Amino acid sequence: MSTRLIHISDLHFGRDRPELMRPLLAALNDLAPDVVAISGDLTQRARASQFRAARTFIDHIEAPVLCVPGNHDLPVHRPFRRFFRPFSNYRKHISPDLSPAWLSPDLALIGINTMSPWRWQTGWATRREIREAVGHCTTGPASRLNVIVAHHPFELPKGSGKREMVNAEWGLTRLAEAGADIILSGHLHRWRVVEPPGPNAPPILQIHCGTGLSTRQRGEPNDFALIDIGSAETEGEVTITRYVAEDDATFHALTCHRFQRGAEGWAAPRAHPPRDPVLLA
Repeated sequence: MSTRLIHISDLHFGRDRPELMRPLLAALNDLAPDVVAISGDLTQRARASQFRAARTFIDHIEAPVLCVPGNHDLPVHRPFRRFFRPFSNYRKHISPDLSPAWLSPDLALIGINTMSPWRWQTGWATRREIREAVGHCTTGPASRLNVIVAHHPFELPKGSGKREMVNAEWGLTRLAEAGADIILSGHLHRWRVVEPPGPNAPPILQIHCGTGLSTRQRGEPNDFALIDIGSAETEGEVTITRYVAEDDATFHALTCHRFQRGAEGWAAPRAHPPRDPVLLA
């Protein structure tokens, strides 16, 4: 039996597109995932009202939801709270667990909190967070797919204008050694699927979603990723489909890549038209 995962990111309630909320929820629920991962920035200014809006959105998702905080989920404009109670609203309205995990026989979805009030924009892959994620990766069956969820990318594209996350290279290496297969992230508001660039690189696929709801689109459509993990008949195969919002507030499948996990890592992807290019109202 296959496992279905949806990845969304950077909802930015407070700078969201209200006309897209119902279509996005309809798309998420119609696709019937086993679990939904949200890789941070649920809010724009970490205000209680914005977290309540995010909570309402999450409560309308029928599948289990795993969230990690993003930099906009810390109250950067309120210095006392930023440094002494940075996650108070997040813990109250979203989850007390900043590094949650969702485990099944076929999939380990492992959250990493890359947020620090001292590294608000850049992010920080702390040794504690990486050790905990490594612990999840090294337990369970060897055939299980280990998927990391973090707000900040562990690598940056050229011209991103961002500084690399603290401990990013070390953290990526440690996760790869422990058996992590995929990293889901956001932050950049840009869609990318990054395969391992060579035999000496960490054998991890990296999937960067744009923004699911925000007006801060940076020239790209609002999107999310559907990730289908192969059944026993297609063991090791992962299909990644990008769904994007059209001007008429519908989401549809735009691009699709398939990867095969083998003894030497991931095979090179092949671009395909989506299997089911159905419009989701």
